[in-house]
Amino acid sequence: MNNPFRRKETKKLDLNGRTPLIRCSICTGEQTGGYRINDTGEFVEVMKLSSQSDFEEFFRMCGTDQIERIY
Repeated sequence: MNNPFRRKETKKLDLNGRTPLIRCSICTGEQTGGYRINDTGEFVEVMKLSSQSDFEEFFRMCGTDQIERIY
């Protein structure tokens, strides 16, 4: 039986040829975790970051806590 309080497993991102980033809005303060495809420069959104647990999950997905912020 599934336990609704059990923590979900965090899926790792495949970052080959990609750079993890946090995109921040100057106007609204909204923050989005994602990655930039290095060949095209395109930003791909992975998840909205609104709480400390969202940031921790995104850092686990990327395997690091040193992630550049872009505005």
